[in-house]
Amino acid sequence: MSTTRENGSLYTNIVSKIATIEFGHPASNSFPSELLERLAKQIHLLSSDENVAVIILKSEGDRAFCAGASFDELVAITTLEEGKEFFSGFANVINAMRSCSKLIIGRIQGKTVGGGVGLAAACDYVLATEAAAIKLSELTIGIGPFVIAPAVERKIGVSGLAELTLDATSWKNAYWAKEKGLYARVFETVADLDKEIAILSEKLASYNPEALLEMKKTLWIGTSHWSDLLIERAEVSGNLVLSEFTKKALSKFKK
Repeated sequence: MSTTRENGSLYTNIVSKIATIEFGHPASNSFPSELLERLAKQIHLLSSDENVAVIILKSEGDRAFCAGASFDELVAITTLEEGKEFFSGFANVINAMRSCSKLIIGRIQGKTVGGGVGLAAACDYVLATEAAAIKLSELTIGIGPFVIAPAVERKIGVSGLAELTLDATSWKNAYWAKEKGLYARVFETVADLDKEIAILSEKLASYNPEALLEMKKTLWIGTSHWSDLLIERAEVSGNLVLSEFTKKALSKFKK
């Protein structure tokens, strides 16, 4: 059952040391700032929870995984400070995922845009369905995926990031994302996806927690500067969103 709440929903369920975070929003599982803040806080909480060995990140429904940040909030930005704060939402979530002491498995069941691609890239291991195409369309409205770019580049390289961002109107299919390294495996159906996620998460939860922690640290070596970098990138985006080009582009979308 999909949520109808204006600010979205966020539920966490812990069973046998596996924590499942499920987010949802009526607008294709997009993220208003309040929901991003709740997600970052939840990841920080689970990081220090001794009853949790591994985290699964998923979204509601069987269609879009995540449509990125809230469009309504984006068009409402009028100052640089508001812009920086808005774009810091995904920065704070990605940094929470990066610094989390638990491995995070991404369950991507459908199309993913913008910040949603950043969420997938910030997971430690991602399983997806054939429907999980991705797109970074930010250049079309005069901004860019600057906050999430470090996470995306870390997974698919500079050439993959260039292909995804510069061809801003095209969807890349799930097999493209797998070939580039964003997805580990791609499944035909959601049922197959969920079956494999259950098997994987149970295995991980049975392993030595100290070894899992050290593996998490190893996977994220060289990213400690992201605490500052992603906020700096949020300011870049916040500045661009106030440009005349972006204002005109957004007004067309609104109509």
